[in-house]
Amino acid sequence: MQAKVTRVLSAVLLTSTVMAGAALAQEKVLRVGMTAADIPRTHGQPDQGFEGNRFTGIPMYDALTHWDLSSADKPSVIIPGLATEWAVDPKDATKWVFKLRPGVKFHDGSDVNADAIVWNVEKVLNKDAQHFDPSQVGVTVSRMPTLRSARKIDDLTVELTTTEPDSFLPINLTNLFIASPAHWRAKLAAVPASVTDPAERSRQAWTAFAAEPSGSGPFRGVRLQPRERFEMVANKSYWDPKRTPKLDRVVLVPLADANARTAALLSGQVDWIEAPAYDAIPQIRTRGFTVYSNPQPHVWPWQLSFAEGSPWLDRRVRHAANLCVNREEMRTMLGGMMGIPKGSVTPDHPWWGNPTFDIRYDPAAARKLMTDAGYSAAKPVRVKVLTSASGSGQMQPVPMNELMQEHLKQCFFDVQLDVIEWNAVFTNWREGAKHANARGANAINVTFATMDPFFAMVRFVSTKTFPPVSNNWGFFGNDEIDGLIAKARSSFEATARDNALAALHKRIVEEAPFVWVAHDVGPRAMSAKVKGVVQPKSWFIDIAPMSID
Repeated sequence: MQAKVTRVLSAVLLTSTVMAGAALAQEKVLRVGMTAADIPRTHGQPDQGFEGNRFTGIPMYDALTHWDLSSADKPSVIIPGLATEWAVDPKDATKWVFKLRPGVKFHDGSDVNADAIVWNVEKVLNKDAQHFDPSQVGVTVSRMPTLRSARKIDDLTVELTTTEPDSFLPINLTNLFIASPAHWRAKLAAVPASVTDPAERSRQAWTAFAAEPSGSGPFRGVRLQPRERFEMVANKSYWDPKRTPKLDRVVLVPLADANARTAALLSGQVDWIEAPAYDAIPQIRTRGFTVYSNPQPHVWPWQLSFAEGSPWLDRRVRHAANLCVNREEMRTMLGGMMGIPKGSVTPDHPWWGNPTFDIRYDPAAARKLMTDAGYSAAKPVRVKVLTSASGSGQMQPVPMNELMQEHLKQCFFDVQLDVIEWNAVFTNWREGAKHANARGANAINVTFATMDPFFAMVRFVSTKTFPPVSNNWGFFGNDEIDGLIAKARSSFEATARDNALAALHKRIVEEAPFVWVAHDVGPRAMSAKVKGVVQPKSWFIDIAPMSID
């Protein structure tokens, strides 16, 4: 079967390369094999998890704030993007004022201004707006749930309003990619007059926009073949000289299977792959390719259900599962390409908080907890885990879950794995454990980033982020946790906010709404021809400064 997949892959890539013609021969082209099974959406709010942000968001679009991806040695922090500065209103902590960068143009030549920012906020928040797009709401609003409105002050100043004081907002805004209103209106004008329903006209305009995107980023999308390839070309007039592309073209190829990705790299059909097959890493290195990795703010977990009847309602069971996973064995299986977690953040992080529950490998302690909870080898607890075969940040989900299944059996867990397509898992992550699309699972395996407070903790434990608002898939939460979140959100001074977040992280680890399994190190393999690569301590990476010999 694998040989057939590789032959089909080879035929598709060879045909695509030939069809590209001699015009590509003189170009500096970078070809990327993604873990996604399809091209992430290109209209400005990507799907496919953060792999979408990495490959069709950050390259083609700007946001008000950006992640600094220029260093491999220090954690990424937010820096000015389309906004040069921002501040919360000292009289009203629900209002923020953002000053915009002058002179920035969209790919279609129109201006990036306050009207464009307001328009992009309304595309996901204002159901009465002509350009409101329901398909963009889930992947956007769940990542910035307190944002409620935007107002133009002048051409280069915009005011954003939140539902409550929220010191996390500037970080969350890295996920709101700014698309061209003028370009969308041109696509709307081209919708046939026979289409009279406003919502359908808007949908068709967005579909046309996705086929020919217009942001203001360092690359411009030019060719989309769903499930096969997406091409971007350099925006040589990009406003930031440090990110003006040296490449002429980037080609994205979805390759969900790790072995197929590896075969594509080794045969020279792509120059870069995400998450190579772990057992092929020695061969990849021997063949002269470079394997990049770096500790990331990223967790590979099981997120647990607290719905009625869930076996995870008993904290002893949650603790036992965390004590029964042999993470050292998993790291060996992955060729060393993972970190061992003690929580969502590491003990040297300012949000650590020194939890009283120590996540470690202690199967004897785990069995004692399970016995106390009424389980045994003759009477195991049955759990069902929803996972995928690949996907953004999912590492090697099938072999990792199968090893967990083996580990947990010794602690009286009977684990059933339900492996479905990545985007379906990711969608159910917002729908919740009580939704029919959870397929009866009481745990879900979706990786998450921990580079900001909302992504690391708040969205999983606040009672305000129950589905479909955000990613509290398991409906975990209580008044104590909500109080800690409110204190952190309303702390606009860095040390006070870190202290509040440390108290929150402490209680999360102690209550264990996750089984924490791994911290990713983001392995990616590239041809030695690819230069200027910086593997940051981030889930993201910046293609713009790269070149290829």
